[in-house]
Amino acid sequence: MNTKTNEQASANEPLTLPQIRERATLSVAEAGRLLGMGRDASYRAAKRGDLPAIQIGRRLIVPVPRLLVLLGEG
Repeated sequence: MNTKTNEQASANEPLTLPQIRERATLSVAEAGRLLGMGRDASYRAAKRGDLPAIQIGRRLIVPVPRLLVLLGEG
């Protein structure tokens, strides 16, 4: 029996473009995983402006349309 929750399972699996297109935003870590980056490198890239992220309160999120443009898919 698999005791992992969907969130725990998805944290370890790579995201696909069809899955991403269904969402409005991604976490910085999720966007980084898509790009093959670790969590820390993803946050550094977001802080530098290399990864398109917006800050809402204390949280950084990545708008999917801007990420798709970065990937040449938008």
